[in-house]
Amino acid sequence: MQPPARPQAAAVRREARASRDPYAAFATLDGTHPLRERAPRAAVAYAVRRVRGSRVLYFNFALAREMGLIPPDHPEAMTRGLHRALLEAFSLQIVNEYDLRHRTRIPKRDRLARSHFATRYLQLQHPDPRGTTSGDGRGIWNGRFTAHGISWDVTSCGTGATRLCPATAQTGRFFKTGSRRASYGCGTASPHEGLSAALMSEIFHRNGIATERVLAVLRRPDGFGITVRAGRNLLRPSHLFAPLKQGDRDTLAALVELFLERQMTNGELPRAADPARRAALFAESFARTFGRAAAAFEREYVFCWMSWDGDNILGDGGIIDYGSVRQFGLFHREYRYDDGPRWSTTIPEQKAQARRMVRAAVQIREFLRTGRRPPLKSLGGDPALALFDAEFEAWRDRLLLRQIGFDRAAAEALFRHDRRLVRRFDRVLRGFERAQSSRGPIPTRDGITWDAVYCVRDVLRELPARLAATGQPFAPREFLKVALSHYASRRDRVPTPYRLARAREFQRLYETLIARAARRTGRRRAEVLRLVAARSAAINRAARITGDSIVWAAQLLTRHRHRLAPAALQAAMTRFIAANTLDPDRAAPRSDPSTGASSFAREDRLVRWMTHGVHQLRHGI
Repeated sequence: MQPPARPQAAAVRREARASRDPYAAFATLDGTHPLRERAPRAAVAYAVRRVRGSRVLYFNFALAREMGLIPPDHPEAMTRGLHRALLEAFSLQIVNEYDLRHRTRIPKRDRLARSHFATRYLQLQHPDPRGTTSGDGRGIWNGRFTAHGISWDVTSCGTGATRLCPATAQTGRFFKTGSRRASYGCGTASPHEGLSAALMSEIFHRNGIATERVLAVLRRPDGFGITVRAGRNLLRPSHLFAPLKQGDRDTLAALVELFLERQMTNGELPRAADPARRAALFAESFARTFGRAAAAFEREYVFCWMSWDGDNILGDGGIIDYGSVRQFGLFHREYRYDDGPRWSTTIPEQKAQARRMVRAAVQIREFLRTGRRPPLKSLGGDPALALFDAEFEAWRDRLLLRQIGFDRAAAEALFRHDRRLVRRFDRVLRGFERAQSSRGPIPTRDGITWDAVYCVRDVLRELPARLAATGQPFAPREFLKVALSHYASRRDRVPTPYRLARAREFQRLYETLIARAARRTGRRRAEVLRLVAARSAAINRAARITGDSIVWAAQLLTRHRHRLAPAALQAAMTRFIAANTLDPDRAAPRSDPSTGASSFAREDRLVRWMTHGVHQLRHGI
């Protein structure tokens, strides 16, 4: 079923408003979304009230231009009109069940005519494993926005405690927004949380890791924050898994159709009209998407707590909810996040969890096709799972070639003709990457970990430069010295015969890859080495963000926000994000001359402190 077309007259009126007001697009984010009309049992409607006295801490000008919310030539400056439009669209709080029961007085001028809504989805921390009580516990959907042929979903976090929060499910009580009486029941967010998500998500996006993005961070007058998030498709697997487990075929069919329609209209999937083909395409897309996502998380050391409920990731493979998301400086393969009664998966375990979600997608396909839900165990031989495995391995190999520093032509040639050599090198690399400290497991402030010994990114950065400059590889002992992280104990630093042999094997296979790339592309070896050295210096730069360094940077921003003008705080974030863009193929981010050198001088010290934290915490979690 296709979504109902908007009346042409309404489109004409919107265009007329936009011609008079450059910020008219924000007013269209009024809670209108096809999900609540076509899958009403997947949504919980809430009246909303305006929160006065808020201010905008951060606004993602690049994302707003890409979405079409502001004109393409809009300067990187917060105008009065833009600030007012953002507050009118997003400085909101729901009127929840507690407010209704206690007859909370709301001034007439603060009541909005149109309701917004929270969505239902599966969540591990809820007592009901079928998802009847779980979903957006502190957020609402602001709506859908379409421009330039692309549709975006926009949501807000920190807008009030909904009936779907874990605290209500566990206690059977409704909670006042801002209440401190129950974990997962306050309905609020902090500005620090929003700034952390803004930094990490935009850096991930610029470095090619799929993610939702932060459009704006607001600070309410009571000190709480609202984080506005946008993505081309913010449906999660857990949105689909809830009606699947409840046997609600109608809601499930509507949500799957919404997901497919969005992916097709946005050009992410080929168009298909036949219902059987669309159902098959759904399962195939999950297999490809999550095969690539699991491979990217493993190769890029991204901890994104994937589990069978499909709550912490989007259906298009993007990262969502940055509360527990991290990027490690090393392959800390035993790190687990402590979330009360449960421990998270580790990075290596994420692949198995992604595969379970693909199996659930196959179950959805069969349920929609036949009306019956076959047991998950009976679906292990489905072709979609074989597709997932193949996509995982292929994407891991492609990402390795990129990580080494090969350009697209060389990487594609090696992938097509020398996969066995690539995998031999990967096995040796993983031996170093996954070596663990002799100290054993140690606690962290939010879980437990087992420190990694080597930093293979340092080797991949230094080795091509060494070969280009001298024509000779490192001596094995020197290689180990370059590769060792600051977590290595005295015992870990002993150059045993096995370690020395592995160092020689690593460099021998590396040089063979360089020679094969030169032969496959018709280039001279020296030319390939120079190119790889330049690209690897950017991709494997010594100072790379980690979860700890983002927390550090956001703490500095939060602490110093009163001492900086809003424009200076915005500029500091923009500069920090640009400085941590490591993709050598990405065009330099747009700079805005209107900020001026004098403006940059005011936040120089803050940016230096933030960057210092990245250097100091580059091997951490």
